[in-house]
Amino acid sequence: MSLNIKPIGDRVVVEAAAAEEKTASGIFIPDTAKEKPQRGKIVAVGEGKKDEPLTVKVGDEVLYGKYAGTEITYEGKEYLIMRESDVYAVL
Repeated sequence: MSLNIKPIGDRVVVEAAAAEEKTASGIFIPDTAKEKPQRGKIVAVGEGKKDEPLTVKVGDEVLYGKYAGTEITYEGKEYLIMRESDVYAVL
């Protein structure tokens, strides 16, 4: 996937995973009760800081904080722009 957004510094662009549609027991979750996903896929990365290169790369599946990043819409899709420090783990 080619994204024409180039984050600045130590920021990354994440495409959030879809929210769960139903529970493990098969009960469907209405839109108003769905939780904000805390995982996603990195689709663009910045250059990093001067002495600190980024440790994540495009294509990594990551976990991030519940309120991390800024939501943006680009070409009809939802993305999050966040600092690399908001990423907790690579899956």
